[in-house]
Amino acid sequence: MLVAGSAGVLYVVATPIGNLEDISLRALRLLGEVNLIAAEDTRRTRKLLARYEIHTEVTPYHEANRERATPALMARLAQGQSIAVVTDAGTPGVSDPGCELVRAAREGGVPVVPVPGASALTAGLSVCGFDTRRVRVLGFLPKRKSERRREIGYLADDGSTVVLFEAPSRVLDTLEIMAQLVPDRRVVLLRELTKRFEQTLCGTALEVHSALSAQGQVLGEVTLVIEGAPPSDADVPNDVIRGALIRALRAGVGKPAAIAAVAAVLEVPKSRVYDTALDL
Repeated sequence: MLVAGSAGVLYVVATPIGNLEDISLRALRLLGEVNLIAAEDTRRTRKLLARYEIHTEVTPYHEANRERATPALMARLAQGQSIAVVTDAGTPGVSDPGCELVRAAREGGVPVVPVPGASALTAGLSVCGFDTRRVRVLGFLPKRKSERRREIGYLADDGSTVVLFEAPSRVLDTLEIMAQLVPDRRVVLLRELTKRFEQTLCGTALEVHSALSAQGQVLGEVTLVIEGAPPSDADVPNDVIRGALIRALRAGVGKPAAIAAVAAVLEVPKSRVYDTALDL
């Protein structure tokens, strides 16, 4: 059921990023119940609706028309109508249109309800195999090469796993820049996610670049997941090493084994832990 209230409700609905089966039952129900669907690409949205025999009114809402479309949509919400906002693929507001309408709804006191589902961001993170406790999303990199180079340069000391999206026409150039600036960092490239010719490439930026360029023309949307920089020895304070070592020794672990365990857990050289042990 739709959320009840005097004002309308804005539903932020995730739609498939490729395979049309990747949509929740709740999303399908709401798309059929709302008064209006605001879509980034009405043609793609109508194909999805036709697949599931949904006949709700659809109106365009994208980068080019958002300034004039937002007030019109807000007026309908103020009248008590419910609206679902969707992008051409994935989750609205995540490197896709939608955040402006969400902001306007929040400021206007209109309830905003997320309807989660498909996302290239979470799909890429789920299969990368990297540490995802800290994640940074860059979205689409700038088109100018100098600006892309600057953004990628920031990754050199960043310990977060980074997700970015790239156009097929620029991905080889981006990988080439990465090979120069972060040559040892592991990369997972995902192309045409959930579609018939889905592809995943793993390795260093240079290895992925070589494999991709050997295929000829690159087609389809590309998601890049980049491993974070390894922790620096200097990032671990001496008192942290000392405390971990004391706890291990008090637990009855022998000194050599305690030194090895602390070095492995904190990812610091054994020699540094050994020097700390001598000072105890």
